[in-house]
Amino acid sequence: MIIDELNWKILKCLQNNARMSNAEIGRQVGVTSPAVSERIKKMEDAEIIQGYTTFVSPLDVGYQFKALITLSAFMGMLKPFLEKVKTYDEVVNCYRITGNENIVMEVVLKNQRHLQTFIDQLIIFGETKTQIVLSHVIKHSEVKPLK
Repeated sequence: MIIDELNWKILKCLQNNARMSNAEIGRQVGVTSPAVSERIKKMEDAEIIQGYTTFVSPLDVGYQFKALITLSAFMGMLKPFLEKVKTYDEVVNCYRITGNENIVMEVVLKNQRHLQTFIDQLIIFGETKTQIVLSHVIKHSEVKPLK
């Protein structure tokens, strides 16, 4: 599917506010609500739009901090880890990466003891490195058209 300028305008509206009505998007981009609806449906069918979500503030629901943990998997432990990581409630994002580490995870934790317990669960799969997140510099940035 080709993403034309109008589709990019619609995507920009949705990335800024996924709850915006089709009528409001139509007013902002200069087309009718049914035209917006049809274009959104086509982008969903093509999996350009992969879903809609709510972002929850971990600090405001009781977590004390966020961390980035990288894992260098031991020989033969990457595949078991890739299955196990899906069961960890602490993990909000997990990426398989290139380089010396195999995995980078974004995790939310209640406190230092929770971090220690969580790392203890990981070390059977490989070596870990942990960085505590101090603040967000860019948060949920929109995907923009290629130049």
